[in-house]
Amino acid sequence: MAVKLKNVIEAVAREKNVPEDIIEKALIDGIRAAVQKEYGYKDNVRVVFDKENDELKVYLKKRVSPFIENPKRDITLEEAKKYNPKAEIGKYVEVPLSLEDLGRIALNAAKEVITHKVAKVEKNILYREFKELEGKVVTGTVRRFENGDIIVDLGRLEAILPEEEQIKKESYKIGDRIRALILKVIRDGSYTIYEKGKVKRVINPIDRDKPLVILSRTHPNFLRKLLEIEVPEIQEGEIEIKAIAREPGERAKVAVYSKDKNIDPVGVVVGLKGSRIQNVTNELSGEKIDVIQWDPDPARFIMRALSPAKPKKWRLLEDEKRIEVAVPKNELSLAIGKGGINAKLAHKLTGWHIDILSEEDFEKLQQLPRSKK
Repeated sequence: MAVKLKNVIEAVAREKNVPEDIIEKALIDGIRAAVQKEYGYKDNVRVVFDKENDELKVYLKKRVSPFIENPKRDITLEEAKKYNPKAEIGKYVEVPLSLEDLGRIALNAAKEVITHKVAKVEKNILYREFKELEGKVVTGTVRRFENGDIIVDLGRLEAILPEEEQIKKESYKIGDRIRALILKVIRDGSYTIYEKGKVKRVINPIDRDKPLVILSRTHPNFLRKLLEIEVPEIQEGEIEIKAIAREPGERAKVAVYSKDKNIDPVGVVVGLKGSRIQNVTNELSGEKIDVIQWDPDPARFIMRALSPAKPKKWRLLEDEKRIEVAVPKNELSLAIGKGGINAKLAHKLTGWHIDILSEEDFEKLQQLPRSKK
């Protein structure tokens, strides 16, 4: 019996967003596997999808024999001639098989094979699609919460915004729109979160038939991508972001640079009356962003990184990648920042260890003998 399948193949292809030829091949492989299992065949099964007539046909290769030892494998000469008039004893003929002859169990087995193959192809397609988006910003919808993690619907699949990648002061409810960086896309396996060099926990896929997508709102590159979106000059290459340091949701420092001396990179990034940087700050729940001009001279770069404080003197210890900085006593707390945040961000931005001292302590330190290494 022929089975019409064209509409089914088209419908499944649309639903799964998988090419029709992939669905067709999965269907053929599934039926073949079910027939081989049901009849104990290995290679004597042929499955054909006749597109012109919209029919799926299955053929069993049976041996023409005077003695029928196994009806599933043997056929009499008289019966064989119905399918091939030239049939002979000892030769083989192809016998069409009705799918109804397979039975419910065999067809369920075929369905499992088809489902597995389609799921595998769909997973590979989704992986390639989202792998290309790795490191980019996407927008999704909050679907639910699981042990502190936020499950975000990205349309084709659900992604995970781990608790560790969330800005602490933020809160969401189901249905909220949310933007985040695609931090990692994993085709097979889990995502491990480390803390102080040790495994903190492991995040498993939401759906084993789909890749695992991990989002972040705390990664420095999330801020980088938001700035690229907000400031066309960065996308066009007129301005370069040299470094970023963040304390997510609290404060950040961004070092920018332009080869064009006629361009003020800080002014361009900040925007008219601070409009551009304010848009980014709003997206990051009020995270204050200091934009500073990068300088190839480490001392000048570090002085700018300590803004809003204005150091008066410094001593660079290049071998130790360390600098001693003098600021007026009334600016000491400004240079260090609340909870040390300003000094911490300046260190992360520049990569230099910074000793912040009052002018008096700085002078005393310079008078002390230095040990030679």
